[in-house]
Amino acid sequence: MAELITWADFESVDLRAGTIIDVEDFPKARKPAYQLRIDFGKLGILKSSAQITAHYKKEDLIGRQIIAVVNFPKKQIADFMSECLVTGFPDENGDIVLSSIERKVPDGTRLI
Repeated sequence: MAELITWADFESVDLRAGTIIDVEDFPKARKPAYQLRIDFGKLGILKSSAQITAHYKKEDLIGRQIIAVVNFPKKQIADFMSECLVTGFPDENGDIVLSSIERKVPDGTRLI
């Protein structure tokens, strides 16, 4: 188990629901990845690089609602600027399985 955190620590992580609206291959990434454009409603559209190619085809990701951290600093990955971090869990092979939302919620909704 990780080190215990305070409630304030948890509140500082801004996890939001967003819908993937565009997916492109990312050939310049060191590990196989996609470039995602994600609609977070009033927060706008943010980009992310995600190493999720093992379990997901591009066409299956369009319209899928995901959970992402939206308050990390931007991160340069090759020639791409990632603006949020899509969340997921590694499977038994280390391939990422996306975190999911049981029912659709408005884009931009904050996890509480």
